Amino acid sequence: MVGAVTFAVPGDLATPTGGYAYDRRMIAELARLGWSVEVINLGDGFPRPSSAARVSALTRLTAVERGQPIVIDGLAFGVLPEAAAQLRLNHPLVAVVHHPLALESGLGPAEAAALLASEQMALSAASRIVTTSAATARGLVANYGVQADHIAIVPPGTDRAEAARPSTDGIVRLLAIGSIVPRKGYDVLIAALARLADLPWHLVIAGDRSRDPAAARRLDDDIQRCRLNDRVCVLGAVSDERIAELYAAADLFVLASRFEGYGMVYSEAIMRGVPVVATTAGAISETVPSGAGVLVAPDDSVALALVLRRLIERREERRRLAAGARAAAEHLPTWQDSAKLFSRALEAVA
Repeated sequence: MVGAVTFAVPGDLATPTGGYAYDRRMIAELARLGWSVEVINLGDGFPRPSSAARVSALTRLTAVERGQPIVIDGLAFGVLPEAAAQLRLNHPLVAVVHHPLALESGLGPAEAAALLASEQMALSAASRIVTTSAATARGLVANYGVQADHIAIVPPGTDRAEAARPSTDGIVRLLAIGSIVPRKGYDVLIAALARLADLPWHLVIAGDRSRDPAAARRLDDDIQRCRLNDRVCVLGAVSDERIAELYAAADLFVLASRFEGYGMVYSEAIMRGVPVVATTAGAISETVPSGAGVLVAPDDSVALALVLRRLIERREERRRLAAGARAAAEHLPTWQDSAKLFSRALEAVA
């Protein structure tokens, strides 16, 4: 056994988002490497916890055996600065920052500033910070006062998978995966597709609709207003098995995110040889190689529509990008590779 570690997550570890998927897999892989991993549920409501939720979270964390490293998911860590300051006295703290809380889309200036200040204070108490991309690491150094040598970059891994099967019926199948929240840019995607009504395409969206009911309603309204009901299917959250089926049947993966700290879905598409159409926001340009997809500026539905038109009309260009994605897949890290990096970060503080 390498050692013992506590991994603290806000709410249900089975929540269907990329961040929770990263935590789940890292916990499993660390255990395979010999770590004894205790998982603590910090409760619901993060990153806007009630006073009672904060007290409950601190109570659970202070019950951890003295001296044992505690890994805390950034969705909670960033809004628990007082708890972090107290816990650091008896525990090495490792913060997992999937993406900074203040960069979530839809925040007002006051809330964004408050989250920035809170996360800055909390991160100053961390012995080590794990981020999923170099872009996020640079942002923490530049905007959060984090020392570069306190950061470990541990990108998500990918599981090997068979290549997708291109459609043969003349309809180009588009796939988008991600929770229905403003940051994912579904409004931009629907606006772009509304310009392409003359082309043969069909879009499937798979993503949790419960995280932001207002965003889910807006997506439904946008689809209705643009008269795309028969061409856009919104599934909600689905099983991993269903996700695999959707990738296998996709011709293009498309997502108009306004920010991504990494973007696991892009790597999953690339692993299956599915070309990616996305934005340059956050770490996406580092995640998606140029030969595996096409990127446009965020919040630019016109540019997105032009790229989609070109790729829907030109099968040979889709094939070229699919070949590029399959080539890029050879260089993607496995989850075992990523877990070894995470393990080294833990060993450095344990």
